Amino acid sequence: MGVPKRKVSKSRQGERRSHLAISGPPLVECTHCHELKRSHHVCPTCGYYDGREVVSVESTPPAEGQR
Repeated sequence: MGVPKRKVSKSRQGERRSHLAISGPPLVECTHCHELKRSHHVCPTCGYYDGREVVSVESTPPAEGQR
């Protein structure tokens, strides 16, 4: 059975894991209000999806971190 002859350095280990970095979700522009939203989701700002209103939004959503 193959056994490593030496310890794998942190540099080489990091090179191997370089593609595992987490990125943010892909965002697209809402066709109704032109705000950024997640693709294939209802716009949290205006409540529209695919050109029609799906959810009625009465008030503005809370700012990030103010819930």
